[in-house]
Amino acid sequence: MKFTKLLTSTAVGAALVLGATSAYAGSHAKELTVVSWGGAYTKSQVEAYHKPYIEKTGVKINSEDYNGGIAEIKAQVEAGNVTWDIVDVELSDAIRACDEGLLETIDHSQLPPGANGKPATEDFLPGTLYDCAVANIVWSTIFAYDKSKMPEGPKTMADFFDLQKFPGKRGLRKGAKVNLEFALIADGVPAKDVYSVLATPEGIDRAFAKLDTIKDQVVWWEAGAQPPQLLADGEVAMTTAYNGRIFNAVAGEGKPFEIVWDGQVWDLDLWVIPKGAKNKDTAMDFLKFSTSTEQLAAQASYISYGPARMSSSPLVGKYYSADIDMGPQMPTNPDNLTNAVQNNFEFWADNSDQLTERFNAWLAQ
Repeated sequence: MKFTKLLTSTAVGAALVLGATSAYAGSHAKELTVVSWGGAYTKSQVEAYHKPYIEKTGVKINSEDYNGGIAEIKAQVEAGNVTWDIVDVELSDAIRACDEGLLETIDHSQLPPGANGKPATEDFLPGTLYDCAVANIVWSTIFAYDKSKMPEGPKTMADFFDLQKFPGKRGLRKGAKVNLEFALIADGVPAKDVYSVLATPEGIDRAFAKLDTIKDQVVWWEAGAQPPQLLADGEVAMTTAYNGRIFNAVAGEGKPFEIVWDGQVWDLDLWVIPKGAKNKDTAMDFLKFSTSTEQLAAQASYISYGPARMSSSPLVGKYYSADIDMGPQMPTNPDNLTNAVQNNFEFWADNSDQLTERFNAWLAQ
């Protein structure tokens, strides 16, 4: 997948023009429940998607937070009581939920064309449109540290696992995904070979063995807002985190945090509509609006995640409240991709249950 077009960065005009990306019909619902990840990420969606959509349509948006996965969607669909209308999910979860019949299918021809006139199917980055899902951002999991406490800080994923050179607690997301990839990179596996190694029993053993070396120093986190707080409170010396959360702490709160891009695992987030959503038509209308050129560019001024549309790139400029060029902050900046892993959604869709079970058993040991 090529991201060079995504990196163009020019100043956004004094006001973003809200394109007429979706024709609102009076028959649509008056309320919509939009589910996402909370914190700085949901704030970026509220500012770039929710508020303009509310102003355009008068629809009331109820914003709910969750911690990912498809368990809640599955429970609602199987109970025949779907209370969520549209959900922001990771790619492996979108694929899995679609395969299990838990999501509505999406007609890509109904998506608005780009501001450059290109059909949506040509304007979205390759690999970002799926039968049941439409991507909005490219994001990554990185690790970060407080440079005020560690002026000569870590530079590589191997440093994250080096408790002698860099003593102190480590923050890790509580789960197998990404941690196994990080462990292999730290153990010397090149980024391009991570999933071929992880596809073998020996590779899985190797990843867990590497995690063993720091296990007694780990503070586990589950919600995206936790890692910046763990760093700020001094509870960890370094922590894995979503890149946008660390950027927000630096740009929005003045925290002295530093991102280490080596070994980053990049991924997509996508909108899905649960099967049987009560407000399906309005959810689809919101999906079309929020994934338009202008709205995706607007979101990128609030958080350092790359827009999924190529036509959004020329509109991505400065951080909304400071003189910070957003281009270099994106996971897709070439300087940040030198040793990066693209999350293999097929691997995790196929192996999530098995590896989660093993991870939980390992955690309990």
